[in-house]
This record gives sequence, C-alpha cells and structure tokens, in this order.
Amino acid sequence: MILTKSISRFTRNTVDCLKYTRELKTLNIAVYFEKENINTLDAKGEVLMTIMAALAQQESESLSANVRLGIQYRNQQGKVQVNHNWFLGYTKDEDGKLVIDHEQAKVVRRIYREYLEGCSLLQIKRGLENDGILNGAGHKKWHESNIKQILTNEKYIGDALLQKTYTVNIFEKKRSANNGALPQYYVEGSQEAIIDKSIFLRVQAEMDRRANINAKGKRRVYSSKYALSSMIFCEDCGDIFRRLTWSIRGRKEVVWKCVSRVEGGPEACESRVVKEPDMHAVILEAVNRLFYDKDSIIPVLENNIKEALLGKIGDRLREINSELEELQSQLLESLGDEDEEERIGNLMIGLKDEHQELMTEAALREEVNERIREMTSYLRMMPQALTEYSDEIVRILIEKIVVKHETILVVFKSGVEMEIQKKC
Repeated sequence: MILTKSISRFTRNTVDCLKYTRELKTLNIAVYFEKENINTLDAKGEVLMTIMAALAQQESESLSANVRLGIQYRNQQGKVQVNHNWFLGYTKDEDGKLVIDHEQAKVVRRIYREYLEGCSLLQIKRGLENDGILNGAGHKKWHESNIKQILTNEKYIGDALLQKTYTVNIFEKKRSANNGALPQYYVEGSQEAIIDKSIFLRVQAEMDRRANINAKGKRRVYSSKYALSSMIFCEDCGDIFRRLTWSIRGRKEVVWKCVSRVEGGPEACESRVVKEPDMHAVILEAVNRLFYDKDSIIPVLENNIKEALLGKIGDRLREINSELEELQSQLLESLGDEDEEERIGNLMIGLKDEHQELMTEAALREEVNERIREMTSYLRMMPQALTEYSDEIVRILIEKIVVKHETILVVFKSGVEMEIQKKC
C-alpha cells in the first residue's frame, strides 16, 4: 500500500492520477489518500478518486493562475527578480538588490571589448578557457552560447526586459520564448550598469552585421581572422572579396579576390584582384585624408550629431507615457462597458506601437551618433598622419570598402566616404 497525504500530492491532473493508480491496481498495490479517505482497491474508490482528482486539478490550475497574475503584477510595478548565482558580473547585497561583482565585471567588459575588436565567439571562448577564467556557474568550461547570452543581455546596461519566457503547460512545466503571446515589460535603471549603452548598441549592430553578410544574394560566413574579411565588396557583382595566397615561382603573394570570380571564373565576374599591400595603402591614404581635413570634417560631423539630437523623440515618449497612464485610469472606470473598453484598448495598442517605433528610432540615432563621436575623438587624438596599416584602424573606423574598376571607395562608420585611385 502507498500512503499519500492527498490526491493533489500524488498528481496534478486527473489523467495521470487514473493512469498510475490503475497500473498499481493491476499489481495489487493500493494507494490510500488520507485527506479524501479513499482506497483505490475499494469498489467505490475509482469513482470518488476521479471526482476528487478533477477538483485537485482545478485547484492546481487556479493556484498557477494566481501565481502568474502575481508575477505579471510585479512586472508591471517594475520589480526585477534575478537569480544572481549564475549571473556573471553581479551578486546581491544584504537587501537582496543586484550589485556589481567587480572581478566578474572585468570578464564581462573583456568579452564586449574582444568582440568589438573582431574576435569570434569561439576565439573569446578559447581565450577565457586558456586564462582559467570561470563562467557564471563557476565552471572552467565555456560555451559560445554563454558568451552570446552575455553579449545580448540588456541587464549589463542597467535595464531589464521582463517576461522573456513563459510557462506553456503548468503540468509539464514547459517554458517557451515569449514572442508576443504575453506582454513584456522593459525596466530602465533597474541596477547599476557594467557596460555603457553605446557599447552595447555597437555590439548588437556588429552581431547583426556578422549574421547578415549577404553578397550577390548569397549568405557569406563571417571570418574574424582578418579585419578586412567580409568588409570588401565587389562593385560589379556585389559579392565579397576573399584573402588568397598565391605562389609565383616560389614567391608568395597575398591578394584579395572576388569570391564569385574565385568560384566561377572570369565568366562569373570581371573584377581584378587587389594586392594586399595596395589595399593597405588605399586605406592609409583614406584615413590620412581625414586627418589632414579634420578641421573642416569634425564641425560637419558634430553638427550631424546636434541635428539628430534635436529630434523631439524624448518629448513624444514622455507624452505617450502620460497618455497611457490616463487611458489606464479610464479603462478601470469603464469596466463592464465592452464598447468603451474596446475603444480604450485600441488607443492603448496604437500608443504602445508608436512608443516601440520611437524607441527603435532613438536607438538607431544613438548608434550613428556614437560612431560619429568615436571618429571625431580618434581624429582629435591622432598626433600625426599614419605611416603603417593596422587592423585596429579598420575595425574602429571603417564600415565597408567597395572595389571599382579604377578606384576603391572607403566608407567610414560615420558616413564619410573617400574614393581613392587604385595603386596598381
């Protein structure tokens, strides 16, 4: 005999309760439910148990619904709860609030810095493991998915997106990504930031660029080995250039060549190769032109920042928040009037959509502004014109390079373009 306190302790739904008690019954094993005073081997036991199991399931569903409502209410109040035990970079103080763990924060900043320097997730993972650095769970073994999670987690800029996942089935405890099934809540300034927001936005933009390298309608894989990889494009066919090493009479020569021509020959693309030293020389000339013209270029760039900041996005966002609060109050007063509830609900949905669009536009503006600030800062700090090529220069300043028949177009991240005559 199996002694059980109650049906709700034995199982959480009617189907499972009947299934397992019947299996035990075939083995001549009774289940006795103390609270309900039911013995499954009795003649009347199964009928009573079916009724009581259904009630237990209803009770479980009701309790789960109450818990979900409690979580949603907490989210609406902007109260953030985070399991800090596996959260790299943060711990909790005596009051239970998230505070920065400064040693772990150094690791988080290192991951962001190396990614922007061009490292792949695999390279960052290997570097951390080689240096014996522990991950958030305290293990020496890192995974690329862990690093990607760190690079995309908004909590490192001091904010928190609540209800990213939700429970699909309360009995199977399955959770799923929340792609619109339930409302999400974004809390700004929920804890101290480890990563500056501008750096976070640059990382998201870089991740998007690496994931969407499309050339000539084909998706190309990002390579982190060289700074110019996936950055040089062919004007003729739109494909990217690949770094190749030629061996000519025992002498090695490094060149960049259109991938379409590499794979399909001259019939696929008529573009010519560019020797790596010539490509480096073009980049140096473009950067040095900026340096020599910085007195005229910097004021234009700074004016572009001012124009972007003059937008009324912030004012409109505050207006929307105020309007939403007013509509929320009206909605509570109109409970029971279905037509009025629907009207107010539609207005709130429209305002929330506008709010999301404005937030996206603000983020894009901030990303562009950060690129411009970075270039102006770099130009001001340059003591003299550059004398040699550096991958670091490319990663900091250059967005892409387009190889034409007679010239090479260098497009900087700030939007400035320089067209340089080919050196060959």
